[in-house]
Amino acid sequence: MQTPIDIQKKIENDFVAIKLHPSNFTFFGPRSSILNAIKEFIPHMKGDLLDVGCGIMPYKSIIVENKNINNYIGMDLAQPTYYAHAEPDLKWDGSVIPAENDRFDCLLATEFFEHYHDTQHILKEMNRVMKKGGVLYGTVPFIWNLHEIPYDEYRFTPYSLQKHFEHAGFTNIEIKPMSGANKAFAQMLGMWFEFGRFRAKRFLKYPVYWLYKWLIRTDRIGDKFDGEFNSLYNGLSFKAVKS
Repeated sequence: MQTPIDIQKKIENDFVAIKLHPSNFTFFGPRSSILNAIKEFIPHMKGDLLDVGCGIMPYKSIIVENKNINNYIGMDLAQPTYYAHAEPDLKWDGSVIPAENDRFDCLLATEFFEHYHDTQHILKEMNRVMKKGGVLYGTVPFIWNLHEIPYDEYRFTPYSLQKHFEHAGFTNIEIKPMSGANKAFAQMLGMWFEFGRFRAKRFLKYPVYWLYKWLIRTDRIGDKFDGEFNSLYNGLSFKAVKS
């Protein structure tokens, strides 16, 4: 069983201070993209924050550095398999958030919506527990293998997210790509190397790694979705306001 020290080391090495090297290039792409999105969100966060599907709460340490955050509350299922000693502050049944109406100033949901079976239900539930003017921040993957099987439900486009947020009563919706085409391709290379089966894997590790590294370094994120080069991305970040 993981100890609290083990979990803190994992958080430091794999999430909040992740560095690219040959042993982690499969996961560097998505995790560095999520970290960049979180850092962009943090200056705008304030008040009481609920982290939905918090897991081991990897971003708590950098979020609470923002002095405008009064309370960080991590919420997850009562019996997940992964949090060990990083037990959430609030446990839920996967359907109803155990909080009163208009409770939170902002919500965070990183890599959560792809695992939830009813997007409209959970968005309306999030809307219910948010104060008027509260902001929902988060990320979703676009390029990633099936994971946490069988609880991997969706991959979203910006247009599907927009519709979901609007139907749930959110406004001032901003949806951005978390990478450009180069990083998206690098992520595919990392996944191919990690999950593919081929005999030459050990001979290809460093050539693939150096190509991956170059792709990461030269990645450029577009400012719009154009159906061409600026529409290939590894995931999306978003924020939406309760009207």
